[in-house]
Amino acid sequence: MDKLQRDEFYNYRFLSNLTVSPEKTAAAVTVWQADPKNNSYTSNIWVRKDQGFAQLTAMDKESSFIFDDETTILFAASRDSQDKKKAEAGEPYTAYYRISLTGGEAVKAFTVPLKAIGIWKLDADLYLIKARTDAGIGDFAAMSEEQREQVLKSKKDNVDYEVFDEIPFWSNGGGFTNKLRNTLYVVDAKAKTCTPITAPLFMTGDVDVKEGKVLYTGEEYTSRPQRKASVYLYDVKAKTTECIYDKKEYSIHEAAFFGEAIVLAAATTTRHGNNENPYLYKLDPVSHEVTLWAPYEYSMGSSVGSDCRYGGGCGFAADEKALYFLTTREDSSHLYKMGACGCIQPVIELTGSVDHFALAGGKILFAGMLGQKLQEIYEYDPETKTTTQISDFNEAALTNKYVAVLQRLSVESEGTTINGWVLLPKDYDETKRYPAILDIHGGPKTVYGEVFYHEMQVWANEGYFVFFCNPIGSDGRDNEFADLRGKYGTCDYNNIMDFTDAVLKQYPAIDAQRVGVTGGSYGGFMTNWIIGHTSRFAAAASQRSIANWISFYGVSDIGMTFGPDQQGGNIYDDTEKLWWHSPVKYARACTTPTLFIHSDEDYRCPMAEGLQMYTALVDLGVESKLVYFKGENHELSRSGKPLHRMRRLNEITDWMQSHLK
Repeated sequence: MDKLQRDEFYNYRFLSNLTVSPEKTAAAVTVWQADPKNNSYTSNIWVRKDQGFAQLTAMDKESSFIFDDETTILFAASRDSQDKKKAEAGEPYTAYYRISLTGGEAVKAFTVPLKAIGIWKLDADLYLIKARTDAGIGDFAAMSEEQREQVLKSKKDNVDYEVFDEIPFWSNGGGFTNKLRNTLYVVDAKAKTCTPITAPLFMTGDVDVKEGKVLYTGEEYTSRPQRKASVYLYDVKAKTTECIYDKKEYSIHEAAFFGEAIVLAAATTTRHGNNENPYLYKLDPVSHEVTLWAPYEYSMGSSVGSDCRYGGGCGFAADEKALYFLTTREDSSHLYKMGACGCIQPVIELTGSVDHFALAGGKILFAGMLGQKLQEIYEYDPETKTTTQISDFNEAALTNKYVAVLQRLSVESEGTTINGWVLLPKDYDETKRYPAILDIHGGPKTVYGEVFYHEMQVWANEGYFVFFCNPIGSDGRDNEFADLRGKYGTCDYNNIMDFTDAVLKQYPAIDAQRVGVTGGSYGGFMTNWIIGHTSRFAAAASQRSIANWISFYGVSDIGMTFGPDQQGGNIYDDTEKLWWHSPVKYARACTTPTLFIHSDEDYRCPMAEGLQMYTALVDLGVESKLVYFKGENHELSRSGKPLHRMRRLNEITDWMQSHLK
């Protein structure tokens, strides 16, 4: 088998927005691929043809689309000179094009003076658009050309300044967000009108559309958002909005029409904090009563990690008979359903990850990572209970490459079973001695699973054992297991150390003096914590980490909620507790050579966190290095610019090579 090269991910294809037509006769998906020449990603729309998929668009910049009808796709694009001019000027503007499923030239359908981030079809020429708007400048769509020019000039004149009067003032991947909101508009393409149906300061959350009604969640705020939103119904024909739930009792994760009712995936957050898994509730649109439909102790959505995805798709949808939703159980994500009776049962339970799905007229299409393969599209037949791969987007990418098989390993720790895996190095010979790398996932409420992970496979191909596990605080089990509030650095640390001990015992070919540790986000926090509590690792690479829970409160886009909730204390009354859980407190005990990876636009775990830990180690004479990525955020390892992702992987791998080989 050939060696899997570090830059192999340039050849991978990533799948998002799997969608079927209104009558379920056609399907399409967005296909992304790294473009190292332009340090970006290409994206094109592919449609299902016979038993496979064929490329429909070829401009390399089309990603957002819907079916306009059974034979036509409507997609957002910047194709002509007008589109490009407005984009370069930074003007809120989106152009939509139509293209036949049989191919041919795309034709401009209509434009809107909005920065569209979502679109739904309501009627023949009527659309619902979710747009990113700036409440600080007013309704740009309603302005005259002269007013718009003034706004754009003012924006250009003030490009060097940001003014904050609310929190959070930035968001990871979203930049500065002061007074930015997600606003819903009804767009009449024929009449060329854009009518807002939510207030300027209203932040729209989830949206669903059915038979002339628009269901949406959200809230209006001026200085800081609340976690518990209200639910609204908009009548397209009557042009009226009704608030059907405003008690602010639940943190609403999802909302959808289901039969005559509305189903909410919502959590009180009183039992297990902000990471509490939601229950399913029934909201009566007439009486406005909310009743428990089905208690469900597991998470909704896929939290199985991988660095081989780009974008997402549907994870929660209903037809007349059932609600379908993704759920993470143990270390795989599955598709489950709930009937009107409130009974929950599995539909697709396979080892790996169902990433997103589409209901396709009696069958179910889904994008998934199965059998340690890269993403493909699969079709599930409920009658025969069979799953068939219907795409070959990545079939050639790993051909004749060494892909280490996951070796499952479990250990008893802190009164529970901790599951994990080991990857064997390429050309493994049990009579030889090898270095190893411990990798720790983020979250902490995510999971490692039996899916392809590029960086880990690269390290196995470089001659390392690679091992990883799901400690307490991870997803995939019930709320009790995932509830790590006030315990960071205690039972989770013990789990990881116990798992490390078990790996070294199970695989004596590992040289215990040549083991490194790395991780990002929570994994970065844990890497920082580990080097302050043990010297057993010969090298460390701390990525997008947390070092100080006191400073984290004021600089992270989730600091004011995540920090107090997860650490069980606030900066006003509980500084001793926050400091006890802060890795930088233990910097004097650090001796491990440590590499830090951080990005200047990481607003989740901002630069201040990595810099604090790095500065402390250098000040104390510990060998350290920090690599600072410009123009990247918290998602560097998963969706950063291709050349930046390559540089990151090289830095970590070379650091390990220099200290472990």
